[in-house]
Amino acid sequence: MKIIIEDPVAGEEDQIIVKCRYLSAELLELLAKLKAEERTLIVYVGNEIHIVKVKEIYYIETVDNVTFVYGTDVVYESKQKLYELEAELAVLDFQRIAKSLIVNLGKITSVLPTMSGRLEAVLSNDERVVISRQYVGALKKRLGIV
Repeated sequence: MKIIIEDPVAGEEDQIIVKCRYLSAELLELLAKLKAEERTLIVYVGNEIHIVKVKEIYYIETVDNVTFVYGTDVVYESKQKLYELEAELAVLDFQRIAKSLIVNLGKITSVLPTMSGRLEAVLSNDERVVISRQYVGALKKRLGIV
């Protein structure tokens, strides 16, 4: 595969052109990650509507049938169900790690083993989330931990 980087002509916007014989799974994943830079979610704080960039989300959790989206310094509420967000964000760096929790893999700084086969992920904001035994294998595979 050849990669070419060119300076755009004055007044021309940045663009990415992909020339390929077929779209492999790896290429589709790469394109999805490139698009994620501009991807947003509509969330709420009380009656206020907020537009949050997906890359700024640390994790998403459901508590008592309410979906919360955790940002850098604020907790938002989402009208979407956890499974809907999981499907929407699956091609990006989000992974289900518990029955009621999806984490942004890009925000994980370390993973620690805990009792009873579970793991604990430390996020870049120093929060810790527990990875249920049921999801440990999938997370290890996604992170490349064998």
